[in-house]
Amino acid sequence: MRQKLHVWVLTAAVSLGAVQPVAAQAPYPVKPIRFIVGFPPGGTNDIVARALAPKLSEGLGQQVVVENRGGANTAIASEMFVRTPPDGYTIMLNAPGHATNPALLKLNFDSVNDFAFITLVAESQNLLVVHPSLPVQSVKALIAFSKKRPGEINYGSSGIGTTVHLSAELFQFMTGVKWVHVPYKGGGPGLIALLSGEVSLYFGNVPTVIRQARTGKLRAIAVTGRKRTPAAPDIPTVAESGVPGYEVTTFYGLSAPAKTPRAIIDRLNSETVRALISPDLRERLQELGADPIGNTPEQYTAFMKNEIAKWAKVIKAAGIKGE
Repeated sequence: MRQKLHVWVLTAAVSLGAVQPVAAQAPYPVKPIRFIVGFPPGGTNDIVARALAPKLSEGLGQQVVVENRGGANTAIASEMFVRTPPDGYTIMLNAPGHATNPALLKLNFDSVNDFAFITLVAESQNLLVVHPSLPVQSVKALIAFSKKRPGEINYGSSGIGTTVHLSAELFQFMTGVKWVHVPYKGGGPGLIALLSGEVSLYFGNVPTVIRQARTGKLRAIAVTGRKRTPAAPDIPTVAESGVPGYEVTTFYGLSAPAKTPRAIIDRLNSETVRALISPDLRERLQELGADPIGNTPEQYTAFMKNEIAKWAKVIKAAGIKGE
């Protein structure tokens, strides 16, 4: 009897010992979370992050603070990000630069293995806009005007390798026009350059340029997706405007550093998906021309791997070089 009692007590003690460390752990999160954006304030990524952050704060019960770290098409922010502790207190908004940088730059991190992908937040497309001083009203008119002036028209971008840049490169490749590329450090500076007339045209992300197009400060010509955007259903696609087969889309995703515990990844995923289901955030994103997604970590990881492979082929074929 004493032996049986001894075994029971020992078993209970071991069980309690195994449970105590878990019970002692504080529930995640217990402090504010940094939300890294790899571009300066004012661009599309910044707009999307700042629309999402308050919803995440509500769900997580802690403040989610957006922090802008612009430069090198998100590579500078990513290099800093992958060195932060994998504890769920630093997350990052991935942009297409995450998929194009491996083919353009010598990176000090692995664009797949150094990240724990949480969910694809939203997708959108670009809008081809021109300064009012450029006398064109359509894609066909722009092509004709450009072919008469090869190398004389400047176009701006938010940086080498961004979809803003690649949209223009693909357009030139498919139409035979020749423009001069003027890269800027982010969508905000690029848009300012267009509004001032420093450059004549720009393939801006819809959320970045749609307001200026609606007020007449810029002239909208076409969108780059496979179909028209609900944010501006009256604007045709490039493909239907005379360049069949043309298509460029952009995306916004959420990630954590590699080795972040799966339980934290799942919590961040569920709160993000819940936020994207909320009518006010969905409406806000759709007004900006972005379609909310919200998928699983596995689906987003597969998506990112595919994007990296796809753009590597495009960049190589176009002969694009990083800075």
